[in-house]
Amino acid sequence: MEAKKMQETRIIHTDQVLINDLNNYSTLFGGVLMKKMDACATLSARRHSRIKECVTASTDSVNFLKPIRQSDSVAIESFVCYTGKKSMEIFCKVVAENLDTGERRIAATAFFTFVPLDENKRPLEVPGVIPETEEEKYLFETGKERERIRKLKREQNNVLVSKLTTEKACN
Repeated sequence: MEAKKMQETRIIHTDQVLINDLNNYSTLFGGVLMKKMDACATLSARRHSRIKECVTASTDSVNFLKPIRQSDSVAIESFVCYTGKKSMEIFCKVVAENLDTGERRIAATAFFTFVPLDENKRPLEVPGVIPETEEEKYLFETGKERERIRKLKREQNNVLVSKLTTEKACN
């Protein structure tokens, strides 16, 4: 399987912030932004794997850094930055731009893990990635550590879930 340049998986989606997307602080709802980020990440995963069904396996390190207001546009950039044998890590960077002043700022970042599935819902192998820019090289070089941390968190979550009950709570 031939590795692909990260640039080949890049998706950039720019949108205006509408009033119905705002919370009671007049900033973009975090959940609205996360939905937009997941949609971009899905396209990056499909572009990389060329598989119709790519599912979100995990979302980690969602960092809301700066508020996004109605006077802003929001650009979400996603690309595959690291791969395992059967999974892809997609980095999302959110840039808010004040449409009145032109001031741009990084408003959020996140890492998503996607798995491509065959017709029997089994994971498929994915091609590797080739970083070119300084940003891409940094994300690639630090990917193995993020993968290790995700594995540890998955093990911790499995222990947690084993202690939970499905009994109906009384109210």
